[in-house]
Amino acid sequence: MSTRSDNTRVELLQGTLDLLILRTLILGPVHGHAIAKAIERNSEDVLVVEQGSLYPALHRLMKRNFISAEDGISENNRKARFYRLTAKGKKQLALETTRWEKLVRAIGQVLQPNS
Repeated sequence: MSTRSDNTRVELLQGTLDLLILRTLILGPVHGHAIAKAIERNSEDVLVVEQGSLYPALHRLMKRNFISAEDGISENNRKARFYRLTAKGKKQLALETTRWEKLVRAIGQVLQPNS
């Protein structure tokens, strides 16, 4: 995953893409391309999810039983694999969201210590 800022890639913290995928799936089953587009759209096109990052992350999340997959037909009438958040994935999403919020607060305190 990269950002489009100044056409340079910015490395994100490990696990960030996993968190964004889990958050995207909270709304219901979605196929891979739609997950990437939702993340891009919701970040106002700041975050770009590349297939080379997306599919390994989806496989990693499936291996950990945070998501499941089922084959189906996309809105374009094409075969697609739809990913769904599992109960274990919902718990992980809550845990990771709390960790992320704590990290963001801590970084904010370092960047702006007097605010």
